[in-house]
Formats: sequence, structure tokens, C-alpha cells
Amino acid sequence: MSALDALWGLYKREVIKIYRRIPPLVMTFIQPILWIVFFGSSLNGLPKEALLQMFGTTNYVAFILPGQLATSMMFTGTFSSMSIVWDRRFGFLKKILVTPAPKEAVFFSKVLGAATRGLIQVPVMIAAAVAFGVVLPADALGYVEWIVGLMLLAIGFSSIYLLVAIRSSDWQLPQLVANILNLPLMFTSTALFPKNFFPWWMRDIASVNPLTFAVEIGRGLLLGDPVDVISLGYLAAFASIALAMGLLISRKYLTAE
Repeated sequence: MSALDALWGLYKREVIKIYRRIPPLVMTFIQPILWIVFFGSSLNGLPKEALLQMFGTTNYVAFILPGQLATSMMFTGTFSSMSIVWDRRFGFLKKILVTPAPKEAVFFSKVLGAATRGLIQVPVMIAAAVAFGVVLPADALGYVEWIVGLMLLAIGFSSIYLLVAIRSSDWQLPQLVANILNLPLMFTSTALFPKNFFPWWMRDIASVNPLTFAVEIGRGLLLGDPVDVISLGYLAAFASIALAMGLLISRKYLTAE
């Protein structure tokens, strides 16, 4: 068995798990849509002039859509970490580790599975935004950059949360770490509000927060203000470093216990 064969087989298992469990799949779509329906609609009640001045658009849903998709990518990292926890608890990981499949393939398949879970939200969320009056630009390259940015963000955060799960013997710790990190990261990015709303110390955090870079790529597309490709480079570096650390840690510390 080659490493690629092992990776492909394990990745297919992750994808099958996504589509086989209908209730979690439905919730994957419903939760971010609720943000648009309630949070987005609440601010859309502001005067059009105020919306344009504060958010650069008269439709707040167009502003929040990239933020919600980027946030969802971060939250999917939690699912990847819990997936390996449950594989360990129910004995599947023990069966895999006695095969020739390299540990790195196990790790990378979880990362790709989580990223796939996040990306399937993209067309549904865009369709929901269109229903709320968002006008989509005809910019194929811009959409490719946006999706690549979201993919890199998901790979980075999934790698980080998986790394925590691998090094922890307590199955609750990955979830606790995610709960502590996710909300501060969301609120110290430009997912919900522009950077000029923040105090100086939050602006400094937002300037290095990977969420901000993924958000600004999508927002630049929707609001007609394209973002420099440096943002993609930053996300590529973030994903590469997190993934490399995860692969190294998995090779040394991934066990069935």
C-alpha cells in the first residue's frame, strides 16, 4: 500500500461519513444560514447611507457572507479533532495503525475531510445570500482565489486542532481548546465588523489573524475591492506551517491510546 493509496482510502471514508449522517450534514448548512437570516437581517435595518458609510455596501449580508464562511472553516477544524478522538475511542484508529498506512496519511485525511466539510457550505451560503439580495460579480478568478483562501484556512485550523487531539489523552481537551479559541479569533477578525470599529489592540490582532485574510479576499470580490495576492500567500504560509507541524507530530505521537 502506497502512502497515496492510504490517503485516498482514508479521505474517502471521511467524505462518506459527511454524507451518510444526514442530521449533522443538515446542521452544517443551517447554522451559518441562521447567522445571515438573523444577524445579517438585523443590521440591514439601518439606513442605507449608514450601511454604505460603515460597511461599504448597502446590504450587510454581502459584508457578512465572507466572514461567516471563513468562520465556518475555522469551526470545521473542531470536527476534525473530534473525529480522531472518536476513532481512538471506538478502536478504528488501532486497526488503521497496524496496517502499512503511514500515520501522516491518517492525519492528512482528517485535515482534508474537515476542509471538504467546510467547502460544501460555500454554494449553499452563496445561494442564501442571493436570496437576501446580494449581487454576485462575474469574476471567475476572484471566486477561485476566494475558495483557495477558504481551503487554506480550513487546512491550517484543522491541523492545529488535530495536533491538540493527538497530544492529548483527555478526549474533552480538543473541544475545550476550540471553545476557548474560536470566539476570540472570530471577534478579533473582520468577519463581522470592519477593522476601523476596533480599539487599537484589536486592530493589531486582526492584522495578523488568518481569518481576516480569508474574509478580505471574499469581501473584496463581493464589494468590488480586490485584495492583493499577498493575502493568499499569508494563508498559504499559515496552512503550510500548521500542516507541517501536524504531520511531524503525528509521525511521532499518533497512537491508538
